[in-house]
Amino acid sequence: MLPMSLWESGESAGTVSLGDLFAGRPLGPGKAIERSLSDVAYLICRGGWPQAVNLDGDIALDQAFDYVKAVANSDISRVDGVSRDPVRARRLMRSYARLQGTQSSIPNIRRDMAMGDGHGPDDDTVSGYLNALRKIFVVEDSEAWCPALRSKAAIRTTDTRYFADPSIATASLGLGPEDLMNDIRSFGSFFETMAVRDLRVYADALNGQVSHYLDRNGLECDAVVHLRNGTSGLVEIKLGGSALIEEGAATLNALSGLVDTSRQEPVAFKMVVTATGDCAYRRTDGIVVCPISALRP
Repeated sequence: MLPMSLWESGESAGTVSLGDLFAGRPLGPGKAIERSLSDVAYLICRGGWPQAVNLDGDIALDQAFDYVKAVANSDISRVDGVSRDPVRARRLMRSYARLQGTQSSIPNIRRDMAMGDGHGPDDDTVSGYLNALRKIFVVEDSEAWCPALRSKAAIRTTDTRYFADPSIATASLGLGPEDLMNDIRSFGSFFETMAVRDLRVYADALNGQVSHYLDRNGLECDAVVHLRNGTSGLVEIKLGGSALIEEGAATLNALSGLVDTSRQEPVAFKMVVTATGDCAYRRTDGIVVCPISALRP
Protein backbone atom coordinates (compact mmCIF):
# COMPACT_ATOMS: atom_id res chain seq x y z
CA MET A 1 0.00 0.00 0.00
CA LEU A 2 1.55 3.28 -1.13
CA PRO A 3 0.57 6.73 0.18
CA MET A 4 -0.95 9.29 -2.16
CA SER A 5 0.16 12.85 -2.81
CA LEU A 6 -2.18 15.75 -2.09
CA TRP A 7 -2.88 16.02 -5.84
CA GLU A 8 -3.88 12.34 -6.01
CA SER A 9 -6.16 12.64 -2.97
CA GLY A 10 -7.88 15.74 -4.39
CA GLU A 11 -6.37 18.03 -1.76
CA SER A 12 -4.20 20.14 -4.07
CA ALA A 13 -5.64 22.56 -6.60
CA GLY A 14 -2.98 21.48 -9.08
CA THR A 15 -2.58 24.94 -10.60
CA VAL A 16 1.23 24.76 -10.56
CA SER A 17 2.71 21.99 -12.68
CA LEU A 18 6.21 20.67 -12.03
CA GLY A 19 6.39 19.77 -15.70
CA ASP A 20 5.55 23.34 -16.70
CA LEU A 21 8.30 24.67 -14.46
CA PHE A 22 10.83 22.39 -16.13
CA ALA A 23 9.57 23.51 -19.55
CA GLY A 24 9.92 27.20 -18.62
CA ARG A 25 6.23 27.93 -19.17
CA PRO A 26 4.55 30.94 -17.46
CA LEU A 27 3.43 30.34 -13.91
CA GLY A 28 -0.23 31.29 -14.40
CA PRO A 29 -2.63 32.21 -11.56
CA GLY A 30 -1.33 29.50 -9.19
CA LYS A 31 -4.43 29.42 -7.00
CA ALA A 32 -4.02 27.11 -4.00
CA ILE A 33 -6.40 25.41 -1.61
CA GLU A 34 -5.80 27.71 1.33
CA ARG A 35 -5.18 25.99 4.65
CA SER A 36 -4.16 26.96 8.16
CA LEU A 37 -1.17 25.42 9.90
CA SER A 38 -3.54 23.30 11.99
CA ASP A 39 -5.08 21.93 8.78
CA VAL A 40 -1.61 21.01 7.50
CA ALA A 41 -0.76 19.38 10.84
CA TYR A 42 -3.83 17.18 10.44
CA LEU A 43 -2.87 16.20 6.88
CA ILE A 44 0.63 15.27 8.06
CA CYS A 45 -0.66 13.04 10.84
CA ARG A 46 -3.41 11.51 8.71
CA GLY A 47 -1.03 10.81 5.85
CA GLY A 48 -1.81 9.91 2.28
CA TRP A 49 -3.26 6.45 2.96
CA PRO A 50 -6.13 5.73 0.55
CA GLN A 51 -8.34 4.25 3.26
CA ALA A 52 -7.89 7.35 5.47
CA VAL A 53 -8.58 10.07 2.90
CA ASN A 54 -12.37 9.69 3.02
CA LEU A 55 -12.52 9.38 6.81
CA ASP A 56 -12.71 12.18 9.36
CA GLY A 57 -11.13 13.10 12.68
CA ASP A 58 -9.64 10.49 14.97
CA ILE A 59 -10.86 7.62 12.80
CA ALA A 60 -8.70 8.88 9.95
CA LEU A 61 -5.73 9.48 12.26
CA ASP A 62 -6.01 5.95 13.63
CA GLN A 63 -5.11 4.48 10.24
CA ALA A 64 -1.46 5.51 10.57
CA PHE A 65 -1.23 4.07 14.10
CA ASP A 66 -2.74 0.80 12.87
CA TYR A 67 -0.27 0.76 9.98
CA VAL A 68 2.76 1.21 12.24
CA LYS A 69 1.48 -1.55 14.53
CA ALA A 70 1.02 -3.93 11.59
CA VAL A 71 4.50 -3.16 10.24
CA ALA A 72 6.18 -3.85 13.59
CA ASN A 73 4.12 -6.90 14.52
CA SER A 74 4.02 -8.75 11.21
CA ASP A 75 4.96 -7.00 7.96
CA ILE A 76 8.64 -6.51 8.79
CA SER A 77 9.01 -10.26 9.34
CA ARG A 78 6.67 -11.46 6.60
CA VAL A 79 8.49 -9.58 3.83
CA ASP A 80 11.40 -12.04 3.74
CA GLY A 81 10.45 -14.74 6.23
CA VAL A 82 12.96 -13.57 8.86
CA SER A 83 11.53 -13.35 12.38
CA ARG A 84 12.09 -9.88 13.85
CA ASP A 85 11.31 -8.48 17.29
CA PRO A 86 8.26 -6.14 17.21
CA VAL A 87 9.61 -4.12 20.15
CA ARG A 88 12.92 -3.58 18.39
CA ALA A 89 11.09 -2.68 15.16
CA ARG A 90 9.02 -0.04 16.96
CA ARG A 91 12.14 1.35 18.62
CA LEU A 92 13.89 1.61 15.27
CA MET A 93 10.92 3.42 13.72
CA ARG A 94 10.85 5.89 16.63
CA SER A 95 14.55 6.60 16.19
CA TYR A 96 14.10 7.03 12.45
CA ALA A 97 11.29 9.48 13.11
CA ARG A 98 13.52 11.53 15.40
CA LEU A 99 16.32 11.51 12.82
CA GLN A 100 14.29 12.06 9.65
CA GLY A 101 15.65 14.70 7.33
CA THR A 102 19.21 14.08 8.57
CA GLN A 103 22.15 12.11 7.19
CA SER A 104 22.43 9.94 10.30
CA SER A 105 24.63 6.87 9.96
CA ILE A 106 23.70 3.36 11.04
CA PRO A 107 25.83 3.73 14.22
CA ASN A 108 24.00 6.98 15.05
CA ILE A 109 20.63 5.27 14.59
CA ARG A 110 21.79 2.38 16.76
CA ARG A 111 22.92 4.75 19.50
CA ASP A 112 19.59 6.56 19.39
CA MET A 113 17.78 3.23 19.75
CA ALA A 114 19.89 2.43 22.82
CA MET A 115 18.99 5.65 24.63
CA GLY A 116 17.35 4.94 27.96
CA ASP A 117 18.58 1.40 28.56
CA GLY A 118 22.26 1.67 27.65
CA HIS A 119 22.30 -1.12 25.09
CA GLY A 120 20.86 -1.88 21.69
CA PRO A 121 21.28 -3.97 18.56
CA ASP A 122 24.48 -4.08 16.56
CA ASP A 123 24.94 -2.29 13.23
CA ASP A 124 24.22 -5.37 11.13
CA THR A 125 20.92 -5.93 12.91
CA VAL A 126 19.86 -2.31 12.37
CA SER A 127 20.79 -2.58 8.69
CA GLY A 128 18.77 -5.79 8.36
CA TYR A 129 15.68 -4.19 9.88
CA LEU A 130 16.06 -1.12 7.67
CA ASN A 131 16.41 -3.24 4.55
CA ALA A 132 13.18 -5.00 5.44
CA LEU A 133 11.44 -1.63 5.93
CA ARG A 134 12.69 -0.51 2.51
CA LYS A 135 11.31 -3.63 0.86
CA ILE A 136 7.82 -2.82 2.13
CA PHE A 137 8.21 0.90 1.28
CA VAL A 138 8.09 2.16 4.86
CA VAL A 139 11.34 4.11 4.60
CA GLU A 140 12.50 5.83 1.42
CA ASP A 141 15.77 7.70 1.77
CA SER A 142 16.94 10.45 -0.59
CA GLU A 143 20.27 9.99 -2.35
CA ALA A 144 22.80 12.81 -2.39
CA TRP A 145 22.86 15.10 -5.43
CA CYS A 146 26.39 15.57 -6.72
CA PRO A 147 26.36 18.35 -9.34
CA ALA A 148 29.30 19.80 -11.20
CA LEU A 149 30.28 22.86 -9.18
CA ARG A 150 32.52 25.83 -9.82
CA SER A 151 33.84 25.60 -6.28
CA LYS A 152 35.79 22.77 -4.67
CA ALA A 153 33.18 22.25 -1.96
CA ALA A 154 33.16 18.64 -0.73
CA ILE A 155 29.67 17.19 -1.13
CA ARG A 156 28.32 14.86 1.54
CA THR A 157 27.21 11.60 -0.05
CA THR A 158 25.25 9.99 2.81
CA ASP A 159 21.56 9.37 2.08
CA THR A 160 19.01 11.55 3.86
CA ARG A 161 16.60 9.63 6.08
CA TYR A 162 12.88 9.79 5.26
CA PHE A 163 9.76 7.74 5.74
CA ALA A 164 7.57 7.17 2.70
CA ASP A 165 4.82 9.15 4.45
CA PRO A 166 4.98 11.67 7.32
CA SER A 167 2.21 9.93 9.23
CA ILE A 168 4.51 6.94 9.82
CA ALA A 169 6.88 9.28 11.67
CA THR A 170 4.19 10.96 13.77
CA ALA A 171 2.48 7.65 14.60
CA SER A 172 5.83 6.05 15.51
CA LEU A 173 6.34 8.85 18.04
CA GLY A 174 2.71 8.80 19.21
CA LEU A 175 2.07 12.36 18.02
CA GLY A 176 -1.10 14.06 16.81
CA PRO A 177 -1.86 17.40 15.16
CA GLU A 178 -1.91 19.33 18.45
CA ASP A 179 1.55 18.04 19.32
CA LEU A 180 2.88 19.47 16.06
CA MET A 181 1.24 22.81 16.73
CA ASN A 182 3.00 22.93 20.09
CA ASP A 183 6.43 22.20 18.57
CA ILE A 184 6.92 24.26 15.42
CA ARG A 185 10.48 23.07 14.86
CA SER A 186 9.37 19.43 14.73
CA PHE A 187 6.36 20.51 12.67
CA GLY A 188 8.74 21.81 10.02
CA SER A 189 10.60 18.51 9.90
CA PHE A 190 7.41 16.49 9.42
CA PHE A 191 6.18 18.94 6.78
CA GLU A 192 9.44 18.43 4.91
CA THR A 193 8.73 14.70 4.79
CA MET A 194 5.25 15.35 3.37
CA ALA A 195 6.60 17.74 0.72
CA VAL A 196 9.31 15.26 -0.29
CA ARG A 197 6.63 12.56 -0.58
CA ASP A 198 4.61 14.70 -2.98
CA LEU A 199 7.64 15.82 -4.98
CA ARG A 200 8.64 12.18 -5.44
CA VAL A 201 5.23 11.31 -6.84
CA TYR A 202 5.31 14.27 -9.22
CA ALA A 203 8.91 13.64 -10.28
CA ASP A 204 8.15 9.99 -10.94
CA ALA A 205 5.35 11.02 -13.31
CA LEU A 206 7.98 12.98 -15.26
CA ASN A 207 10.48 10.10 -15.23
CA GLY A 208 12.56 11.95 -12.66
CA GLN A 209 13.67 11.52 -9.08
CA VAL A 210 14.29 13.55 -5.94
CA SER A 211 17.65 13.94 -4.21
CA HIS A 212 19.12 16.02 -1.40
CA TYR A 213 22.14 18.35 -1.38
CA LEU A 214 24.52 19.04 1.49
CA ASP A 215 28.14 20.10 1.37
CA ARG A 216 30.80 20.34 4.05
CA ASN A 217 30.41 24.12 4.17
CA GLY A 218 26.87 23.64 5.50
CA LEU A 219 25.03 24.65 2.33
CA GLU A 220 21.96 22.43 2.13
CA CYS A 221 19.01 22.12 -0.26
CA ASP A 222 16.00 20.12 0.90
CA ALA A 223 15.07 18.61 -2.47
CA VAL A 224 16.59 18.51 -5.92
CA VAL A 225 14.25 17.24 -8.64
CA HIS A 226 16.18 15.99 -11.64
CA LEU A 227 15.00 14.47 -14.91
CA ARG A 228 16.68 11.97 -17.20
CA ASN A 229 17.62 14.72 -19.66
CA GLY A 230 19.95 16.24 -17.07
CA THR A 231 17.79 19.20 -16.05
CA SER A 232 17.24 19.93 -12.37
CA GLY A 233 15.00 22.03 -10.15
CA LEU A 234 16.04 23.20 -6.68
CA VAL A 235 13.43 23.17 -3.91
CA GLU A 236 13.51 24.51 -0.36
CA ILE A 237 10.68 23.46 1.97
CA LYS A 238 9.41 25.93 4.56
CA LEU A 239 6.30 26.25 6.71
CA GLY A 240 5.83 29.82 5.46
CA GLY A 241 6.27 33.41 6.53
CA SER A 242 8.49 36.04 4.96
CA ALA A 243 11.57 35.29 7.07
CA LEU A 244 11.60 31.56 6.25
CA ILE A 245 10.88 32.23 2.58
CA GLU A 246 13.82 34.65 2.43
CA GLU A 247 16.01 32.06 4.12
CA GLY A 248 15.02 29.45 1.55
CA ALA A 249 15.55 31.87 -1.34
CA ALA A 250 19.05 32.70 -0.13
CA THR A 251 19.94 29.00 -0.09
CA LEU A 252 18.57 28.45 -3.60
CA ASN A 253 20.43 31.42 -5.04
CA ALA A 254 23.67 30.40 -3.34
CA LEU A 255 23.52 26.84 -4.63
CA SER A 256 22.43 27.71 -8.17
CA GLY A 257 25.33 30.16 -8.33
CA LEU A 258 27.77 27.30 -7.67
CA VAL A 259 26.56 25.08 -10.52
CA ASP A 260 29.05 24.90 -13.37
CA THR A 261 26.83 25.26 -16.45
CA SER A 262 29.76 24.52 -18.76
CA ARG A 263 29.69 20.93 -17.50
CA GLN A 264 25.99 20.33 -16.87
CA GLU A 265 22.54 21.70 -17.70
CA PRO A 266 21.58 24.97 -15.95
CA VAL A 267 19.07 24.78 -13.12
CA ALA A 268 15.59 24.84 -14.71
CA PHE A 269 13.81 26.46 -11.76
CA LYS A 270 14.15 27.40 -8.10
CA MET A 271 11.15 27.03 -5.78
CA VAL A 272 10.23 27.46 -2.14
CA VAL A 273 7.37 25.11 -1.21
CA THR A 274 5.32 26.38 1.72
CA ALA A 275 2.71 24.83 4.00
CA THR A 276 0.33 27.78 3.77
CA GLY A 277 -0.65 30.49 1.30
CA ASP A 278 -3.49 31.20 -1.10
CA CYS A 279 -1.54 31.29 -4.37
CA ALA A 280 1.84 30.75 -5.97
CA TYR A 281 3.91 33.65 -7.28
CA ARG A 282 7.26 34.35 -8.86
CA ARG A 283 9.67 36.68 -7.07
CA THR A 284 11.75 39.31 -8.84
CA ASP A 285 14.79 36.99 -8.57
CA GLY A 286 12.86 34.31 -10.47
CA ILE A 287 12.21 32.04 -7.48
CA VAL A 288 8.73 30.52 -7.37
CA VAL A 289 7.01 30.51 -3.99
CA CYS A 290 4.32 27.82 -4.05
CA PRO A 291 1.95 26.42 -1.40
CA ILE A 292 2.04 22.63 -1.40
CA SER A 293 -1.72 22.64 -2.04
CA ALA A 294 -1.17 24.14 -5.52
CA LEU A 295 1.28 21.55 -6.87
CA ARG A 296 0.82 18.72 -9.36
CA PRO A 297 3.09 16.78 -11.76
